[in-house]
Amino acid sequence: MDKVLSMIGMSARAGKALGGEFTVEKAVKSFKAYLVILASDASSGTKKKFKNMCDFYEVPVIEYSDKDTLGRSIGKEMRAMIAITDEGLAKAVYEKYEQQLQI
Repeated sequence: MDKVLSMIGMSARAGKALGGEFTVEKAVKSFKAYLVILASDASSGTKKKFKNMCDFYEVPVIEYSDKDTLGRSIGKEMRAMIAITDEGLAKAVYEKYEQQLQI
């Protein structure tokens, strides 16, 4: 079982995960996003736009999984990006992501 996707799913069940370009952009710009997860198969323009935006607003951003899997993790259809809007859950997701990189 993928622990990163499990944590994203838990965030969604808690109402603390947002999916979709417009919603994530709004969360970042209103300082409500603590972590942004970009799908690895999102377009290069989308990745660049969100990485630059997250750098400007000082929101950590990671690239993980694919659009279909990210969407399913929050109970939706394909999503190119997800924002975690709870600081504790965002830290937990990021820690699981770093642990998986070390494996």
